[in-house]
Amino acid sequence: MQSNKKLWELFLSFLKIGAFTFGGGYAMMPIMHREVVEKKQWATDDDILKLLVISESTPGVLAVNSATFIGYKIAGFWGSLLATLGVVLPSFIVISIISLFIIQFKELEWVGYAFMGIRAGVAMLILNAVFKLSKKVKKTLFSYIIFTAAFLVALFTEFSVILLLLIGAVLGIIYGYINIKKMGDVTNV
Repeated sequence: MQSNKKLWELFLSFLKIGAFTFGGGYAMMPIMHREVVEKKQWATDDDILKLLVISESTPGVLAVNSATFIGYKIAGFWGSLLATLGVVLPSFIVISIISLFIIQFKELEWVGYAFMGIRAGVAMLILNAVFKLSKKVKKTLFSYIIFTAAFLVALFTEFSVILLLLIGAVLGIIYGYINIKKMGDVTNV
């Protein structure tokens, strides 16, 4: 009985996250953080950071990967299935309805204005997530250099963001290995 209640809670929580998220996975982070970390205490801030790294490193949409990860952590396979279904269902329903009326819907001027406002709000949600999560990142000269270089390359070139992530990961591994070697602890690697 208790596990059915937990499964139902997971489904409803991620249904709410999916229903009130516009703009993709990063815009979802503040809502997910409030629901999963602050309200339900299913995860910690550190879990959310790890979740972001894992979700960005694996194929798929951030929202789906996040729901699957948290759902599995809380209630195994059925938790991951229901959390994922919950986060996807609102978008599926909205897109299904919009597809029925796409031609008429697209021509409405107020719809264009609404989406302009939503884009501005999404930008603020993403910025909020960046500030919250940056508080948990270990700040070193190396991390500032990598962040600045990646930001400038992404901003001023057409260089693939995926390649930037991979290069950052490789540089992080090399940096970590060098630090371990400097401390003379290379035998434990």
